Amino acid sequence: MDDTLLFDARARVLSDLQARHHATAAAVSVLEDAVAQRKWWAEQWPEGTEYIAGLVAQDVQDALFESVGRWPVCQDCGDDAPVHALYIQPDLGGPDPVWVCEETGDVVAPLGGL
Repeated sequence: MDDTLLFDARARVLSDLQARHHATAAAVSVLEDAVAQRKWWAEQWPEGTEYIAGLVAQDVQDALFESVGRWPVCQDCGDDAPVHALYIQPDLGGPDPVWVCEETGDVVAPLGGL
């Protein structure tokens, strides 16, 4: 397995964590765990490596929901909209994953570009 894809996934998710002020020690630890688990997953299914970045983002999002709530929260819909999250599209996480508003379905940013 080429670790470059894992490093790229880690960097993109970390960038989004930092952009939304969630790059805490606990969140980075969750990210490290997600990368390690997806490394094993990719070794088992080499054809799925194009999905790694999006799947790592989804793993981090799911883990953070348990401890801090929704992440990342949509900031594009304005103050009048109820608080809602972004999610990774396509569902399997790749190729070319993007953050999508769960309310409008609009693409907000590519993964790593929040």
